[in-house]
Amino acid sequence: MPVYKAPVEDTLFLLNDVFQFERYNNLPGFAEATPDLVEAVLGEGAKLCEEVLQPINHSGDQEGCKRNADGTVTTPKGFKQAYEAYAAGGWIGLAMDPEYGGQGLPYTLGAIMNEFSSSANMAFSMYPGLTMGAMAALYVHGTDEQKRTYLPKMAEGTWSGTMNLTEPHCGTDLGLIKTKAVPNGDGSYAITGTKIFISAGEQDITENIIHLVLARIEGAPQGVKGISLFVVPRNEVGADGSVGANNKVSCGSIEHKMGIHANSTCVMNYDGAKGWLVGAENKGLNAMFVMMNEARLGVAIQGLAQSEVAYQNAVAYAKDRLQGRALTGAKNPDKPADPLFVHPDVRRTLMSIKAFNEAARAFVIWNAIKSDIAHRSGDDAERQAADDQLGLMTPVLKGVLTDVGFDNAVKAQQMYGGHGYIAEWGMEQFVRDARIAMIYEGANGVQAMDLVGRKLGRDGGRAIMAFFNEVGAFVKDNEGDEALKPLLASLQLSLNHLQQATMWFMQNALAKPDNAGAGAHDYMHLLGLVSLGYMWAKMAKVAQEKLKAGANGQAERMNAKLVTARFFMERSLPETAAHLARITSGSDATMALSAEQF
Repeated sequence: MPVYKAPVEDTLFLLNDVFQFERYNNLPGFAEATPDLVEAVLGEGAKLCEEVLQPINHSGDQEGCKRNADGTVTTPKGFKQAYEAYAAGGWIGLAMDPEYGGQGLPYTLGAIMNEFSSSANMAFSMYPGLTMGAMAALYVHGTDEQKRTYLPKMAEGTWSGTMNLTEPHCGTDLGLIKTKAVPNGDGSYAITGTKIFISAGEQDITENIIHLVLARIEGAPQGVKGISLFVVPRNEVGADGSVGANNKVSCGSIEHKMGIHANSTCVMNYDGAKGWLVGAENKGLNAMFVMMNEARLGVAIQGLAQSEVAYQNAVAYAKDRLQGRALTGAKNPDKPADPLFVHPDVRRTLMSIKAFNEAARAFVIWNAIKSDIAHRSGDDAERQAADDQLGLMTPVLKGVLTDVGFDNAVKAQQMYGGHGYIAEWGMEQFVRDARIAMIYEGANGVQAMDLVGRKLGRDGGRAIMAFFNEVGAFVKDNEGDEALKPLLASLQLSLNHLQQATMWFMQNALAKPDNAGAGAHDYMHLLGLVSLGYMWAKMAKVAQEKLKAGANGQAERMNAKLVTARFFMERSLPETAAHLARITSGSDATMALSAEQF
């Protein structure tokens, strides 16, 4: 059966040494997040994930969710108790304003816990994850009354939350939604329509579910400019916070899907359900995108999380499984075969996953800190710069980490040979679960187009230019370090590729938009590779400094960091040249064939 150990030590290295988390103790909530508290928080979170969530991951996948005759949904054995333990630990309200029952700690800590819980049990982690996203949207756009009514109950885990966007006839193109909202005359609206693919739409874990629903008010403009957001509780909520009768909200069915079986993905029917407007009329996407952006970072973390847990199990298997002899001679002459670990191709596979995971974790934490700055800093310029980076990097995080995370789950499965294809070993579940992350919260092709079509040129390219300047300055500032020189040379070459690709779009995409569309996926991965390379350069610099200072018992770990950094620069980063070549080939061959010729 699969195992999982949360990477607490590696995470603390990133927080304390690479990103110097204490630098931000001027921000609200950060002063309380002392190194000792952070270590204690992550330790407790790891324990919960390893001892409570991970043991019910495989069984939950096998059992799945069941829709009952009365429309209720039963979640797998142990999930309700696990949610209660998760809520009791304060994890749902970790970063929420204390005024509404939260702990007010940095969002960054919540993002880290998201990795741990998603690795331990991705289907489970979606229940509190969606609740936290709904809380964020209500906190930013809800009225004072809405916040007082819903947030404390959601933060304590008594109620949960969802997001309802997709309909049978529309996914990405939300301008096509048909769900309607009719004023009731008392400030509420009657919501009628059907939503599909609603994660955690119905369950037996919490006493109420607070749905955030996109709908069109009668007479509203067509397209996305006529969409409003509504808060629609599954059950009526009394003035005293009590839960009443069903609010004409029902689960029509549970989707039969490839993975995340233990999360109830529902068809939701609204039959005149009473809802209340969140934010301004016809500005629903503005409000929902608070939740969407958090969700996209959360999905990016799911890609990393499945890569990490699959990797851990592949490493354990490669150490134990005897198969063949080493090319350089028997390593275990007293046994009939050597372990898989002696084979260079096995090492190549595992090193490629390891190098990605550690850089991706740094990439997530770097941007999570930027999210905290964007939402908590009192310095306008600092807040704007952080928001610029988040806007640029959100599609990269979502697209690259989930694309590569799925590929890595497959690579890890391959280490098991035929056993990887057998359910009892657990590897095929990681592959199935990882696959959805490439699709939901905006399919990865859409993320690539969002990056190239919207984010790249925003504000005159301010965000991408800031990134160029930051990475370029890091290379220049450290060019005198002989130990780092080979790594920095690789990083600079790939940064040049990224700059060339960006310039090529500027010169060739405005007059011919198909050039941008055909190159968007490669550009997203090119920017992702340079970002991961930058993370490795930063980690290598710190590892080198710690070794020079004596390493304090961490010499083996720091040397491993340097070797892994070198592997990434030598074996992964050169792919930027291929991405550049594909981008600059343009769109002619891509668009030449008629539909009938396919």
